[in-house]
Amino acid sequence: MWPLLDKVLGRMVRRGELVIADYRGASHRYGAPDPGLAPVALRFHDSRVPRDLVRDPGLGFAEAYMAGRIDFETGDMVALVRLRRGNDLFEDKPPRGRRFTDRFGGFAAWRQARNFEARSKRNVAHHYDVGNALYRLFLDEDMQYSCAYFTDPANSLEQAQRDKKAHIAAKLCLKPGQKLLDIGCGWGGMALYLHRHFDVDVLGITLSEEQLKLARARAEAAGVSDRVKFELLDYRRVEGTFDRIVSVGMFEHVGAAHYDEYFAKCRALLAPDGVMLLHTIGRFDRPRAGEAFADKYIFPGYHLPNLSQILEASQRWHLIHSDVETLRLHYAYTLLHWIERCRAHREEIVALYDERFYRMWQVYLAGALAMFEGGAGCVYQIQYVRDRRAVPITRDYIAETEARLRAAEG
Repeated sequence: MWPLLDKVLGRMVRRGELVIADYRGASHRYGAPDPGLAPVALRFHDSRVPRDLVRDPGLGFAEAYMAGRIDFETGDMVALVRLRRGNDLFEDKPPRGRRFTDRFGGFAAWRQARNFEARSKRNVAHHYDVGNALYRLFLDEDMQYSCAYFTDPANSLEQAQRDKKAHIAAKLCLKPGQKLLDIGCGWGGMALYLHRHFDVDVLGITLSEEQLKLARARAEAAGVSDRVKFELLDYRRVEGTFDRIVSVGMFEHVGAAHYDEYFAKCRALLAPDGVMLLHTIGRFDRPRAGEAFADKYIFPGYHLPNLSQILEASQRWHLIHSDVETLRLHYAYTLLHWIERCRAHREEIVALYDERFYRMWQVYLAGALAMFEGGAGCVYQIQYVRDRRAVPITRDYIAETEARLRAAEG
């Protein structure tokens, strides 16, 4: 398979240097030196690696690397994905109109992410129930496992995650005594933050048993478990009416086949004068099925929507998108912190799991970084209301509330 792989890599790598030593020791060079891209050298340890890469480049490389059949001699996983993405930047791609094949990409995404209740529970457990010890090693002190908000790229991860919570809280227009639903509450940090600063009653729901145990323990330790409650509950099973709904980093797991179901439920739960804030990873380009590696090993059943998908589904249920913001680079900055912390805790991660798991996590985080640095990835924050008068008519209140919250947090 070398001739075919050689031809593919020759076309793929034009900027930056890639050197591959095959299992016989022969060296193969691609590209040219580029000051913006660090050189990468790989070693293939067996004759099957080229075949696996030709058959399925993304999944084939990931599985071979996880198995120790590929190693780095120069550079690392971040350098490799930057080299790959530096030759295929989203901004450099030519504009294109609608193609006949687009409908098949949309159908594939719909088919892949059919997340019925039982399947959703299994999918969440696959990723989030590997143990809280892992997440404590690389997340911030509040265990926020979603895109931070960098008012300055030089800010610490802790500062950026506090600023994220303030940014979201400001868009919710909260008032004391209101009832708030947190869909996909994680380890409880957002719910506890909103209660602490706005004196609201919160119901946080998750499908992760590990998250639930820690979230409840945190509420108990803070002495607020009577007002900040957490349940192991699918969003489809929630009953009642809520003044506010927030969902951070959960919509990616809903699945394209269930968008109407999701927004219909949110409208039914949201009070007539209520406000909802949806924070989700998305993409700039057309809908497509999830990457094979991520779907198999990281987030089974995931789907990253583009903005038109989200708005088309929510509009059918008369949810008014009163504010839309696109965070373009914030997740890249977040991921750089997570990658650095994982590297610093490599020995602990290997001790918790094994070398294969650590390598898998490298592929996951570095691949995500490439998507947000130069691919089609972004984060959308969409504010919804049922009544167009539910929030102020200008955005000044957002900055004012954020400033107050930052001052309160020191």
